[in-house]
Amino acid sequence: MDQPPDSPDQTTLAWDMGTAYELFVSLQVLHEPEFYELRPSWAAGIRYRIPAIERTFLEEVVPFLTLPLGWIYRLPRPKDARSVFHALREIEPAQRGILLLDLQQGLRPESGRLLEIARRRSWDRDDLAFLEPLLCKEEPVKNEQALIKYLERWAHPGNFGEMLLQSLQAFYQAFFEKEEQRVEAVLQAGLEHARQLSTRMNVSELITELSQGFRSTEELGRELIIVPDFWMTPLIVLEKISPDQKLFLFGARPVTMSTIPGDPVPDGLLRMLKALADPTRLRILRYLYKEELGPTELSRRLDLRGPTIIHHLRELRLAGLVILTLRGQERRYRARLEALDAANEDLKGFIANIAEDKDLIRR
Repeated sequence: MDQPPDSPDQTTLAWDMGTAYELFVSLQVLHEPEFYELRPSWAAGIRYRIPAIERTFLEEVVPFLTLPLGWIYRLPRPKDARSVFHALREIEPAQRGILLLDLQQGLRPESGRLLEIARRRSWDRDDLAFLEPLLCKEEPVKNEQALIKYLERWAHPGNFGEMLLQSLQAFYQAFFEKEEQRVEAVLQAGLEHARQLSTRMNVSELITELSQGFRSTEELGRELIIVPDFWMTPLIVLEKISPDQKLFLFGARPVTMSTIPGDPVPDGLLRMLKALADPTRLRILRYLYKEELGPTELSRRLDLRGPTIIHHLRELRLAGLVILTLRGQERRYRARLEALDAANEDLKGFIANIAEDKDLIRR
């Protein structure tokens, strides 16, 4: 039987890289640090380097902005932060938000409503009721009052566009200018590693490997664009950017490297040890070693509430200890024990390096 045109084996791979992606990803992570398990006090300190007017704008807007992956992909090289600023200056302020988010392509359910609000320069309770379930997720910063502040900004597209560029430049000056230099080499190494893996893996296997345990049964389309990321590691984004293209943003930061510049203990290693230190998570891993299960089944077997199970599964996923398979809206999990071998080597390597550092100091 012939394979459908958008089966994994018929998907063409493309590659992209640029610190422009990191500009927006780091901005999102720093405004939702709890969701990404980043130290909140450190993230707050970075945000407070930004002048007050721009800081307030970003705090009210960033949680509701989707990553502009399609817009960045279409930027000319070198696709760095300066490329972003140059491209935004070339756009009329009232169109900046609309074009940045690719709203005119209509690829997301909220696109049409946001376009309508920008057109009439106002929003109402019907707009709020429509957008709240789409834009207010489980993160605590995304609630009705926060969404109202965002809509007040969005309903004035000219001011929104002016403040968007001004605030991104302020963030760049306060933090990202130095950060851009730190992450570029990591992104390049991640891209080369992904290319090498693609020579011996099919597309589905490649996604699972690069994501540290994510599988999806959804159609990938005719072209999959693979892009390395630093700040969102180990989470991933798989998003349609055109009718025939999807972009896969994967975590390329090594487990031995910390998200926070200068932090001596890598957070990936801490995340793994934290996940294994909990008795409930160890019990979950024992079940998932034997068979693939969903949250409801685990809830019954462990006699724990659903939200508790989901919390533990998220911690295991962040540590790379489970394979998550999405089948439509259904989530299935299985243990990924090969991660334990890698973690053991990483831990030994970290301790050995500390010991070597101490020997050097004594000498």
